[in-house]
Amino acid sequence: MKRTETGSLSPFFPLQMTRLETLGNQTMVTEFLFSVFPPLHQGGLLFFIPLLLAYGFIITGNLVIVIVVQLDMALHTPMYFFISVLSFLEVGYTTTTIPKMLSSLVSEQKTISLAGCLLQMYFFHSLGITEGCVLTAMAIDRYVAICSPLRYPTIMTPKLCTQLTAGSCLCGFLLVLPEIAWIATLPFCGPNRIQQIFCDFTPVLSLACTDTSLVVIVDAIHAVEIVASFLAIALSYVRIIVVILGMPSAEGRRKAFSTCAAHLAVFLLFFGSVAVMYLRFSATYSVFWDTAIAVSFVILAPFLNPIIYSLRNKDMKDAIRRFFCRRRRAGGVRG
Repeated sequence: MKRTETGSLSPFFPLQMTRLETLGNQTMVTEFLFSVFPPLHQGGLLFFIPLLLAYGFIITGNLVIVIVVQLDMALHTPMYFFISVLSFLEVGYTTTTIPKMLSSLVSEQKTISLAGCLLQMYFFHSLGITEGCVLTAMAIDRYVAICSPLRYPTIMTPKLCTQLTAGSCLCGFLLVLPEIAWIATLPFCGPNRIQQIFCDFTPVLSLACTDTSLVVIVDAIHAVEIVASFLAIALSYVRIIVVILGMPSAEGRRKAFSTCAAHLAVFLLFFGSVAVMYLRFSATYSVFWDTAIAVSFVILAPFLNPIIYSLRNKDMKDAIRRFFCRRRRAGGVRG
């Protein structure tokens, strides 16, 4: 097996070399090139700085939520438990893609190995599916809290919350495994340019030099998963809204709407962008719109989640304030 080098065909990266392997008479791709990232001297730095700041805020904001929920006894309820799980997942979800995007913006080598690409796809989609399942669990929690408040403590027990979270993780990390294993067996013999900001199923499968018609079945399975979660959550919130509107107290209606508004906003943001991206069927978008849609659920949704859950939630704001006050006092004592 002989290793050779070839220049990229990308007009942006005329000097960049990508690795290929010659197997018999067929040249096999061992690296993929992200062709949508501009070079550093052609605007890469303009995208790098805001993306780095956004990533720092995503990590910091979500970790603060996780830590505060764990430390503040007032937040030891099923609702905040699920919020902390979602925030923890957001940290992993963004870390599978954004660091590679940052390096591609400032590095001459805007490539990723085949194994790295498969791992990125696996963890990105596994964590994404897990998030969808957790959002479904959160909708169930709000449904029980508002529609059956007297039975809420006996239904939404810590044991059930743990089981729902474990089931979400199991579902997320097992559903994607067969598809990744299948893609790993496909031959890639060029071209090797991925027109997306991360490794995703459609851009990668379009580069395979073999029949990938099975992807239609895979797409149908993903569509069923997305639609089933969307309908379960949507029906829960429709029922919740009906119950809230029937409340005699205006203060009760306001408080219930305030509690559910944050969950509803995250649900619409996450599933809206995912649906546009993955329920397109035969529709095709330009590279610009593909990239814009990907940015909305890879960067924008995780960026807005800490803002939605902290700024719109009085209990969370109070807990965060207490957390930083304790840190400040502890720092003053040590000083």
